Amino acid sequence: MSVNKPRIVVTVGEDGQVSAETLDILGERCVDYIAVLEDLIGGPVQSSSWTADFARESQQAQEQQVNRDVDPA
Repeated sequence: MSVNKPRIVVTVGEDGQVSAETLDILGERCVDYIAVLEDLIGGPVQSSSWTADFARESQQAQEQQVNRDVDPA
């Protein structure tokens, strides 16, 4: 699990364009925040992409599965 508190960094450019990045929100849980961001900015999200935090959850889940599959000595 992440030891850092989940957060969202929102940036407003000089041209008024808003961008946001989720930090320490692992896996697909970040998708839950899209509706919140749309409400805050008053418009739809134009594009999105996965960050490294998405892969961190997948890797942790695989490691946990491997640990469960190993018989204790």
